Amino acid sequence: VNDISFGVRKGEFFGLLGPNGAGKTTTIRMLYGFSPPSDGSIRVFDLDITKDWRKIKARIGICQQENTLDPDLTVEQNLLIFAGYFYIPSKRAKERCRELLQFFALTHKKDARVMELSGGMAQRVALAMGMAGRPKLVVADEPTRGLDTTHRDAYLCLLDRLYRDVAVLLITHDPYVAARCHRILVMYAGMVVETGTS
Repeated sequence: VNDISFGVRKGEFFGLLGPNGAGKTTTIRMLYGFSPPSDGSIRVFDLDITKDWRKIKARIGICQQENTLDPDLTVEQNLLIFAGYFYIPSKRAKERCRELLQFFALTHKKDARVMELSGGMAQRVALAMGMAGRPKLVVADEPTRGLDTTHRDAYLCLLDRLYRDVAVLLITHDPYVAARCHRILVMYAGMVVETGTS
């Protein structure tokens, strides 16, 4: 990527839009410390990613392109294990799990194994996992990829509800999906082409 600069505020639904290979995923991987930047600086929550990456990671919820759910576990077990990564005490983790299952309309699937879920439900579980640690920033990387129109719109409605409490950073190549965001940064070939509203 080349000379990208943007900011996302609390209570904002912000989109990174661009074709495959534009540098969107590379950009967000640097934001949460997965890929080190070769130049420039990145500040998240006013912290330097090169020095304070542990503090930053603890405040970010990630919903990646790839399905990271454990297929051998139930929906509830996936959520409880993920809550453990944030050192949430067992009793509180169970309460948080109940809250997330209710918020994401998954209570009736809590005992289902991940392999039994539709693509849309699996994406909702992945987003719920990203919310387990009560993040200040939620990063959703191509979350609607492969979903039919109904599941895509339902997922976007969930993101619409989330931004009221946190900052949401959505990465997509779909202009329809990006149009739901408050502001959009358009990328192409690793560079910023345009920034503004839909």
